[in-house]
Amino acid sequence: MSKLSAWYEKNSDRLRLIFVVISGIALAVSLIFSWTGNADKIADFDPAWLAIILCGLPIILGAIVGLVKDHDITADVLVALALIGSLILKEFFAAGEVTFIMQIGSILEDFTSDRAKKGISKLIKLSPKKANLYVDGQVKIIEAGQVKLGDILQVRAGESVPVDGKIIEGSTSIDQSAMTGESLPVEKVPGELVMSGTINQSGSILIEAVKTAGDSSLQRIIRLAESADAQKAKIVRKANIWAAWLVVISLTTAIVAGSIIGFSNHDFWLGFTRAVTVLVVFCPCAFVLATPTAISAGIGNASKHGLLIQSGEALERIAASTIAVFDKTGTLTKGQPEVVKVQRLSDISEDELVKIAASGEAHSNHPLAKAILDYNKNGLYKITNHKTLAGSGIEFEIDGKKYKVGKIQKDSADSPISDFTSGQDTSSLVGLYSQSKLLGLIFIQDTIKENARKMVEDLKALGIRTVMLTGDNENTARYVASQLGLDDYCANCSPEDKMNYIKKQEDLGNKVAMFGDGVNDSLALRTAFAGIAMGAIGSDAAIESADAVIVHDNLDSVPYLFKISRKTQRRITFNLCLSMLINFMAVTLAITGILNAVWGALFHNCGSVLVVISAFLLLLYKDKN
Repeated sequence: MSKLSAWYEKNSDRLRLIFVVISGIALAVSLIFSWTGNADKIADFDPAWLAIILCGLPIILGAIVGLVKDHDITADVLVALALIGSLILKEFFAAGEVTFIMQIGSILEDFTSDRAKKGISKLIKLSPKKANLYVDGQVKIIEAGQVKLGDILQVRAGESVPVDGKIIEGSTSIDQSAMTGESLPVEKVPGELVMSGTINQSGSILIEAVKTAGDSSLQRIIRLAESADAQKAKIVRKANIWAAWLVVISLTTAIVAGSIIGFSNHDFWLGFTRAVTVLVVFCPCAFVLATPTAISAGIGNASKHGLLIQSGEALERIAASTIAVFDKTGTLTKGQPEVVKVQRLSDISEDELVKIAASGEAHSNHPLAKAILDYNKNGLYKITNHKTLAGSGIEFEIDGKKYKVGKIQKDSADSPISDFTSGQDTSSLVGLYSQSKLLGLIFIQDTIKENARKMVEDLKALGIRTVMLTGDNENTARYVASQLGLDDYCANCSPEDKMNYIKKQEDLGNKVAMFGDGVNDSLALRTAFAGIAMGAIGSDAAIESADAVIVHDNLDSVPYLFKISRKTQRRITFNLCLSMLINFMAVTLAITGILNAVWGALFHNCGSVLVVISAFLLLLYKDKN
């Protein structure tokens, strides 16, 4: 019996589809015989019974389980009563048709949900199963889940990176498109991080595992995606409560209408027939389907654009947000210092100045040193007598000539640099000295993302106020805010300051959507009405605190996140109104006798299909911009 149960569980979706097809054919034959005057051919056995058995029995069982086990009044209760009433009236086609349309609606809902999970399935398929453990020059293939922190792994050309790791040997090109949305491969060299699920396109590399398989960036995103459950939304819970009330109202309406019609016409069967017809058309299936299908479709549409929304409730909160609050570093800016300007203060050329500075910084792990090395395109000099000066910089020699590279303050008395800087300048300054003479300045800055200003403009067009919270100083914060056209900013913010700012805004009645990527943003993400983590580069704490993740870290997706959330909410409202309108019209026509049980079932249950199709269309929605 257990094997049979397991087999049924595995094939239940396929069997249900087969049952629906058989039921549809049976109903078509029954209807054709009735309309062509061949009712005598179905007198012994109406083919509609196939639909009643194949599609109706699961609904009756579901209604019984809901009432007895869960003490829950669901739409199945009303459908079961309508089915039984139709059988008493010997309206076999109506009974079969009600259950047939209900099952079609259920299949459409599941299909929409499956489409919504398509992006999640793609992520799961990216998850590597094996890893090449490198020990003493030998490679041993192990399960990815067996990788430990610090293990050395070999990743050959064409293979997926099994866990998050740091390259310790070899250079290569990494295809990060599935994780970050970047269309071109990214060059990676020793010391740089690679993410699990990305593809090594060229040479063989050795990486040191910095995360286990279960804690890798890909697995964190998969876990978030798998929790995308439409049933968590408040509006879904409300719809279910309303559906229960509709069941009570429909039963009351059917009994009252049937009684009045039966007594006034002195015809019990006429009253009973009208009561059954009211039950058939009053089934709140369209109402129940309206919300979860729209939420599933909205989450599915978002996932196709690299937006993983944790739940229907999260989607609802994002749609209602009125203020977008951003962290600066790594969110509005690239989070990676870059050389933005080189100022010569001697007769040395710009290229030579950078080459000398890069040669001295080649052995440093400081972010500013990396920025200079990335900017240098002219190779490196061989240096001697390299010495690190605590808090001052680096000393070294090239062909016997002494140089010093170090960060200097704008108000430094070492040299009159005020002609080249101002109080509004937000750059970090690195100076190159020779024999205490300042040869030149290298300006390094965390640059603003190219699409950040357009994102801010798009949010304002949606009526969303934009604010930046940053731990940086006032000058830097003011500069970034002015460049982007933000409505407000707050500088020198600690994690608690960010949290308190959000609490203050929400005390004023504003609903804050917080965007961040670092550990210092986790408090704010949890406190905000809606928290959104900036994807693959985001910290563990930020991603786990968020209601949604922008996987590819693309600011162009931020306005779309609000658009699809609001679009989904509008579609839910439309679907609910449509289902109520169909119910009202159908009940009116049933009470007046215009609709009998058969046509009532067709009229009403087609409405269920309409709201599911309406929700399904959300999957096809595209932003015109």
